[in-house]
Amino acid sequence: MFCGSSLLLSLLLPLTFTVFPGDTVSDSDSVIRKHGFSVVWNMPTSKCERVFGVSLPLQEYGIIHNAEQRFRGENISLFYERRLGLYPYINREGLSVNGGVPQNGNLDSHLALSEGQILALMRRSFSGLAVVDWEKWQPLWVRNYGTRQAYNDLSKQLVREKHPDMSEEEVTSLATAEFEKAAKSFMEETLRLGVKARPKGLWGFYGYPGCYNDRGAKESGYTGQCKPGTEALNDKLAFLWRQSTALYPSVYVHHELAGHPNTRLMVRHRVLEAFRVASQHGRDAPRLPILPYARVAFTKTLHFLNQTDLENTLGEIASLGAAGVVLWGEMWFAKSKHQCILLRNYIRTVLGVYVNILRLGVAHCSKSVCRANGRCVRRNPHSGHMIAQFNTRSEHDHDLRSKFKCVCYEGWSGEQCEENIMDVK
Repeated sequence: MFCGSSLLLSLLLPLTFTVFPGDTVSDSDSVIRKHGFSVVWNMPTSKCERVFGVSLPLQEYGIIHNAEQRFRGENISLFYERRLGLYPYINREGLSVNGGVPQNGNLDSHLALSEGQILALMRRSFSGLAVVDWEKWQPLWVRNYGTRQAYNDLSKQLVREKHPDMSEEEVTSLATAEFEKAAKSFMEETLRLGVKARPKGLWGFYGYPGCYNDRGAKESGYTGQCKPGTEALNDKLAFLWRQSTALYPSVYVHHELAGHPNTRLMVRHRVLEAFRVASQHGRDAPRLPILPYARVAFTKTLHFLNQTDLENTLGEIASLGAAGVVLWGEMWFAKSKHQCILLRNYIRTVLGVYVNILRLGVAHCSKSVCRANGRCVRRNPHSGHMIAQFNTRSEHDHDLRSKFKCVCYEGWSGEQCEENIMDVK
């Protein structure tokens, strides 16, 4: 059903992949424990049943969600800028909120308020996904362009007010240093606080690391590789990868890429960049779980992804060895009874069916290749081999082993995750 040469990508691009047999992935008491590949629902759809009487069959298909499908709960909590502390930003009217830029904000007050909110909203035993969604500005000066240019402009204005005799070059240099230092402190200390307050939670920022590979995605020569210079810039955010306990890159798809094979290339390189920074800069053990944010519909639309689009996103993510995927969507998916019915039918006929097949394939690969003690990952990340394409019958296991290797769960090692590290000790 999910086979076919048209679904396999033979484009082999030179890239060092940094996951090797014997690496460990988190096996903590969390939503990713023993799931192999966790599909987590992060959509505000509680209104469907509460208001319209339309029940979404998420549990039926193994899709993890909060009780009553609340947006923040025991399995996942997403914090927007106005929901956590005193995040400094510039609003749509151009007015500064909480100082406007991080160097003009109050970090101590921000952390004090954030701590109270975390303790109040998240129970002590919280072991789910804890995602901070701060999108108004980027912590690196050079990435604040377009609408974000306002943050650089305000930063320079603050310097000019203090140092009217400085040259423009000196103003820019000092403004850059002040902005980046303060941005680092806000992001790093917020994560540090979250991890300290709820240590079992998987803390990270939505959309990080970036890859910036959208441009030309529909063109024939598209490779999917991250924008030149991206790796060097992401390496400057090593403090973020060290402090995070999970990474949540974004793999949203524009409607123009519906059914397009280049979608898989775009998703692949975004996930691989997350693996790269996790391997080079992340916490030593266990290695950071990667759970990309995806949508059930194309960006800024209510048009659902079909089977091919799900293969190009969820299937690609799973085959690269990610811990799971987070499904996000706006409140518009629950805006009416009709829309809720459409969503329910989509889950029953397309999304749920594919998620079941994908999770079954991941579990079988883990059992056959990694003795159920690890997660499968492509031997060649660019081979295009998909976990869900393999028959779960034992006669196909040799083919599976030739195309996938293991990333062992914490406590296990060896090429097939056959060695119990705890027993050795």
